[in-house]
Amino acid sequence: MPDPADKNARANAQDAGLPQPRRRRDLRRADGELTDARTGTMPAVTPNPSSPADAGQPPARRTSWAEAAAAADAANPITHVPAPTRRPAKAPATPQPQTGQQDAPESRAGTQARPVVEPSLPPAPEAAPAFRRVRPTAADVIADTPMPDFISSPGLFVKEQKPRPVGGFRGAIYSLTGGAWNMGPGPKQRQEDELGRRISRQLQGSYNTAILSLKGGIGKTSTTVGVGLTLAEFRGDAPCAIDANPDSGDLVERALGEGIYQQASPRTITDLLRNIDTVDSLTALARYMHHAGRLHLIAGEQDPEVSDSLTAAEYLQIRKLISSYYSVALTDCGTGVTHNAMSGILQSADNLVIAAGYAVSGAKRARSTLHWLASHGYEDLARNAIVVITDKDEVSSRVDKDAIEEHLSGICRQLIAVPHDRGVADGDLVTLDVLKPETRRAYKEIAAAIVDGYQ
Repeated sequence: MPDPADKNARANAQDAGLPQPRRRRDLRRADGELTDARTGTMPAVTPNPSSPADAGQPPARRTSWAEAAAAADAANPITHVPAPTRRPAKAPATPQPQTGQQDAPESRAGTQARPVVEPSLPPAPEAAPAFRRVRPTAADVIADTPMPDFISSPGLFVKEQKPRPVGGFRGAIYSLTGGAWNMGPGPKQRQEDELGRRISRQLQGSYNTAILSLKGGIGKTSTTVGVGLTLAEFRGDAPCAIDANPDSGDLVERALGEGIYQQASPRTITDLLRNIDTVDSLTALARYMHHAGRLHLIAGEQDPEVSDSLTAAEYLQIRKLISSYYSVALTDCGTGVTHNAMSGILQSADNLVIAAGYAVSGAKRARSTLHWLASHGYEDLARNAIVVITDKDEVSSRVDKDAIEEHLSGICRQLIAVPHDRGVADGDLVTLDVLKPETRRAYKEIAAAIVDGYQ
């Protein structure tokens, strides 16, 4: 272990005849000034002696960097430098010296005073507005683009497809090419499609159409069945037909056939009226109805003793019940306009179909019916009535059909002619499958005209 410093040879240099090394503390003077720069100490910074506050006080000694920096800051305080501002567009004009302003140093020396002229900067050009081209983002483009209507404008996103032609030359070309060459439907098919759209129009509420005539055997019941089956074919909701004929009507027999009706349960409108308070659902109502496909029917009373007992109030009860479950109802009124239930039928009817035939007597009776309606408070029904002329007996060529149609067309909303068809004239089952295309088209026109009258 080495010896202590005071015992080694260097510490005892005096004894060895060597000059004794001076210690660092011995190098300091009494006034604090160093005699050797190797000591590394910083000279003390004294405050400004010219300051009156420090006059007569001995200078303070600073022995550290922090104290020296604090003393320097106190002696020379740093003034606040304002933040740089935007240079104005034009340099302000140099102010002119005013009289009585403090003279320049030369005036104090007795020389001629000269005005102090500050150096003026050249006028800066006017700052042009900064235009920066900003590229719009995808969000900006989407926000500025109007939102397309996916509901009312589906054609913007899906290419419209032509309807398939059915029959004729266009249909043959479509079949031969396997659908590669679609010429679209022809004028006749477009008219048929338009009739289908009119028939299938959505309705808000329940509507009733009365079918009546002043003469029997001119196609009233067959028109009711044919139009009812057509409505059931094109409409999404099933229609209902009511047999209100007081003379043992055969509406259900013409829609189902005599044999099927006899095998079915003999539920009639009288049975429904007897138990109407217990009918609170469509299921309960279906027990008193007959079905010809999607056409629902209520059979008339077949007993001659009670067939004419249906009153206006009772019919209104039936109509109120039907309106809760069916949007379209057809009422076969029978012959005449003066029987007991007729006032209730006309009161609840939304439009009328007047049945007529190609005969002088048939045309006159149809015209008389419209005049009677107009004179008994049913002007709107007479004005909006649809006159249907059925060529049931295939009249001879001596009858001027055009004259009869012209005689009736001016007093109604629309006149439609049903051509002669054995499927209608036989007085038995009426089905759309056995009817001629012209007859089916006539029934479609009647059904479309009926739905058009529902406002």
